[in-house]
Amino acid sequence: MREVLVRRSDVVSIAFVVPLQGPTGIYGPSCLACGQLAVEQLNARNGIAGRQVELVQVDAGRAPDVVAEDVGRLVDTGRVDAVAGWHISAVRVALTRRIGGRVIYAFAAMHEGSDDTPGVFMLGERPVNQLLPATHWIREHRGARRWVVVGNDYVYPRVTGSVAQESLQGTGSEIVQSAYVPLGTSDFQTVLGDVAEANADGVIMLLMGQDAVHFNRQFARQGLSEKLLRLSPAIEENTLLGAGPGANEGVYAAAAYFDGLETVESGEFAQQYYTRFGRYAPALNAVGESCYEAIRFLARLGEVSGSIAMSAALPTGHFYDSPRGLMRLDGNLVDQDVYLAAADGLEFKIQEQIA
Repeated sequence: MREVLVRRSDVVSIAFVVPLQGPTGIYGPSCLACGQLAVEQLNARNGIAGRQVELVQVDAGRAPDVVAEDVGRLVDTGRVDAVAGWHISAVRVALTRRIGGRVIYAFAAMHEGSDDTPGVFMLGERPVNQLLPATHWIREHRGARRWVVVGNDYVYPRVTGSVAQESLQGTGSEIVQSAYVPLGTSDFQTVLGDVAEANADGVIMLLMGQDAVHFNRQFARQGLSEKLLRLSPAIEENTLLGAGPGANEGVYAAAAYFDGLETVESGEFAQQYYTRFGRYAPALNAVGESCYEAIRFLARLGEVSGSIAMSAALPTGHFYDSPRGLMRLDGNLVDQDVYLAAADGLEFKIQEQIA
């Protein structure tokens, strides 16, 4: 007998796709807390387009095709109205193959630059306003010109590394070597040996989660922190905590949000977060905050369009407020302020707004 799905019509259900295991599982608690905060705040007001909001958790830390099939079944049965969350771009590619063009999909993570799948909104930072201005700043202020790229071997690091290599030509900076390793790598001795011999000034790290933790610990143990800078669009406060203060010297990160960002919007968000979850809350960081962004984006879409169905739309050039400041929609991408920060023990210190 075929199961008949009955779901309340006054509830908006969102497949909340965030990693709870594997190398990126380190981000999971921050994602869950920020998602919960977004839903509680929305439900205390008008929800999304007048309907209460619920999140249906999907573990994005598994193989991309497994994640995509789970989300696909939720969409097939009408269990969810939309998809949102932070996950690696390999999961995004699998999801768009499975559900593309059927529901609105608010992809929260930094990304390689574009995805034209109908209904997909790419809300994170991209190389042109994140990694590239960061390399320019470090060249001007720290003198680093020659870079080695070390990244995980999937679409985001590969494409971002390629974009950086091409875009840095003629700028006074260059990529002199690249290495890509499987997600889940814990032994970086061979890679670090090559890095040490590359005659470089720094490493562009395109490593995710626990892989970045292992890399930073081994990097520091080999004494490379005293010789080479590290720059990453993916390192956040959980990564600093995981590696420990002794492994974070010379680490720079570029992102649209950091805990401690001194803007009115980010200050209000941090106060709300710590009031709700207390001093021992999961780390507040760009990854978790991006999940909050994704859910609030769906709410904005519902507010303007009256629903979050595939027919809903926001015009190019549409502005809206967020903890990151003023956001501007550019097609299905978002223009936003981006900052460069330097690691200081287990915290980040903002150096400058770079985009």
